[in-house]
Amino acid sequence: MNHIIPPALAVIQDLSGIGRCSLSVALPVISACGVQACPLPTAVFSAHTGYPSFYKKDLTPILSDIFSSWAQLERHWNGIYCGYLGNREQMAVLSSYIKKEKSLCPDVKIILDPVMGDHGKLYQSLADDYALSMKKFVSLADVITPNITEACILTGTPFKEGNWCETSLLTISKKLHQLGPTKIIITGIHRDRHFHNFIYDADTGTFENYAVPVSGASRPGTGDLFASIIAALYLKDYTLFESVKTAADFIAACVKCSEEANVPVCEGVIFENCLSLLTSVAGYGG
Repeated sequence: MNHIIPPALAVIQDLSGIGRCSLSVALPVISACGVQACPLPTAVFSAHTGYPSFYKKDLTPILSDIFSSWAQLERHWNGIYCGYLGNREQMAVLSSYIKKEKSLCPDVKIILDPVMGDHGKLYQSLADDYALSMKKFVSLADVITPNITEACILTGTPFKEGNWCETSLLTISKKLHQLGPTKIIITGIHRDRHFHNFIYDADTGTFENYAVPVSGASRPGTGDLFASIIAALYLKDYTLFESVKTAADFIAACVKCSEEANVPVCEGVIFENCLSLLTSVAGYGG
């Protein structure tokens, strides 16, 4: 039995009751990786927005009070991981909190998943100036995990369907580094019946690619699973490549399992059946 105290990760994003995404997938996979997940929901949804109807409660007004309570408790983190944020006001509040935490704890690791678009477009629920605010927000991050659409939006690169060559991805990654982050992982690059993940480490000037075969339909929540695993393993000092390989292989297994079980796409992936893959990697499996 391993009695090492797990690192603590503040996990800040929305919570959906139906549909596996955001906090409902982040918390169990982070725990499975051997990291303490400390959640703060930015909004509560009855179901994720891919369903025909849903209720949403925006929690922006309570964020400052939560941060004040954490400060009174003198609670700090090994890492802070932010996923989907619904508005620019949340980014402003979080920016202030992260800057304060970094001043108090310079070693805190910041992982941001700049969730804001897919298939070449900004999500309809977001205002046009959201991307401008996100550019400033990602400047606080050590690691970012944009998909190819989000990487293009952040860098002003024209989006295209189809193949992305290594040279173009490296150019985009260097532009993302100019915004502030030193470790870039561009996800969701679909090529030759594989999903590719491009990894760039500005600290070493190195880049790598890791691909897995397409094992089924694209499903909601897989990006949240990916970023959550990256965040957890980064706190445990895994290399970027090790983290990406673990996340990508896990998601491929989850998608395959979900396809074989005929799970509706809107329900995401039945990751619950595959958690042992993470516990074994993290050293907690039997």
